[in-house]
Amino acid sequence: MDWEKRRKSSKTGHGPSRPGEESFVCRVCGRSVTPAGAGSEHRNHCPYCLASLHLDVTPGDRAADCGGVMEPIAVWVRRDGEWALIHRCKVCGTLRSNRIAADDDPMKLLSLAVRPVASPPFPLEQLEEMTGQRDGSE
Repeated sequence: MDWEKRRKSSKTGHGPSRPGEESFVCRVCGRSVTPAGAGSEHRNHCPYCLASLHLDVTPGDRAADCGGVMEPIAVWVRRDGEWALIHRCKVCGTLRSNRIAADDDPMKLLSLAVRPVASPPFPLEQLEEMTGQRDGSE
């Protein structure tokens, strides 16, 4: 069942009783995804490309009318040390945080984690200038 059919069937009461408990084909990378291996009861994103879909207003309600692709844009670490993904909807811009899954591609996760270091918000040449100004050497 694709995401659009799932979203519509969940709204009409004919879908799964708990979203995330069924297999799907990722709309972004086209790979088949199963809930097995996620390490939790729910699968809310593809473990291969880390993309999701904007289906919920609040987790699990399938009430969002958008249905846009939620692209992974960052990772962050929660207070308890658990990693989570930050997804941004390509259609409406909504931001959501989702727990990572046990079988998520570790290289994809690490590439998201180092993205700010690999592409800093300022020219690297300015780093030396900025650190020199702080220690009083200028």
